[in-house]
Amino acid sequence: MTRFLVILSIIYIALSIYGFQAFRTLFKSAWWHWAYAIAFFSVWAVLIVKLVTADPNTPMRSQIAIAGGVFFSFFLLALFLGFFLLLEDVVRLSVYGFNKIAGVTGEGGKYFPSRRKFVSGIGLGLAAIPFGALLFGMYRGKYNYKVLTYELEFDDLPEAFDGYQITQISDIHSGSFDDRDKVAYGVDLINEQQSDVILFTGDIVNDKCEELRPWAAIFSKLSAKDGVYSVLGNHDYGDYTQWPSQEAKAQNLEDLKNLQREMGFDLLLDEHRFLERDGQKIVLMGVENWGRGGFKKAGDLQKAKSGVAKDDFKILMSHDPSHWEDEVISDDYHFHLTLSGHTHGMQFGVEIPGLIKWSPVKWRYKYWAGLYNEMGQFINVNRGFGFIGYPGRVGIWPEITVLKLKRKKSA
Repeated sequence: MTRFLVILSIIYIALSIYGFQAFRTLFKSAWWHWAYAIAFFSVWAVLIVKLVTADPNTPMRSQIAIAGGVFFSFFLLALFLGFFLLLEDVVRLSVYGFNKIAGVTGEGGKYFPSRRKFVSGIGLGLAAIPFGALLFGMYRGKYNYKVLTYELEFDDLPEAFDGYQITQISDIHSGSFDDRDKVAYGVDLINEQQSDVILFTGDIVNDKCEELRPWAAIFSKLSAKDGVYSVLGNHDYGDYTQWPSQEAKAQNLEDLKNLQREMGFDLLLDEHRFLERDGQKIVLMGVENWGRGGFKKAGDLQKAKSGVAKDDFKILMSHDPSHWEDEVISDDYHFHLTLSGHTHGMQFGVEIPGLIKWSPVKWRYKYWAGLYNEMGQFINVNRGFGFIGYPGRVGIWPEITVLKLKRKKSA
């Protein structure tokens, strides 16, 4: 950690000093120069203090996340400024070389051209876009809940379930929350959908059960006619923090399972439930986390479907969408609808319905946000209710998904 902080500090300070050249070109007042220096130094100092004094055995605290988010915003500001200054300096050096060889001098007999205000202005203006977006994402974006509604048609949906409504949420990450009113508003918004069932697809904490306890009363208010069901995500196993012993880690997982049950969540651990209506049924299945690329592969799909008939209508809850891609769609059973989360849409991207849907996470996950259909099977990848790491969202907003099941009408 110490080496990482030293390297990070050197890069940040170097970028800050280099980027200051553009700032100095545009603003001549010493007050502005001091404001620049104080702002960049303060952001760096706060982050270093937070990281150095942090206890690695405690859950990630919101103060550390906020300090990191502000630091990253300033880091990108300096990086963008540095990029434009570098382009300008390449041109200036080329002109200097030509002037030196040709013996051409500019104003005051100088061979080396001065910085141009318009280049610095363009650099600062463009750099301000990600800088402002990241700060706005921390201030407003992380609780900017959106309700997304989809209607799905199936030939073999039991008639009694025509119009059945599901609300899906995912990736609560309770250890990152810092505003009880906003979280309570999000829970109320979920209940306002008045769905028949609420399904939570994993990652209720960042690391430890203790993160959830302050928020348990709020999430206990989730209510639906057919109940609230959940599965585990990769973060729920406590794999990303230090434990005094394996016994303590195992006890944390048991405590988390029990707390979810106390909250009224029916936690599915490689098992299934039958949802019944007017003598007909559909199957709700839930597996433990199964993920590609180093993530825990605890889920057992075969165990979960034991006792389920091939022609049953099946809804599967599986936290990581790579499970659907690698195992589910090729299984000999037909899983009508799979619900996942995990990716968060990277909490950063651009989405304009019908025009563009982009996030850097698409380079890792083929199915990273929204609804997909392969081989007659659907998956919805929820963008997440909470956040982790960067304490905000830009362009990829926290999501409450409403899925309406419809029986396809005969021609």
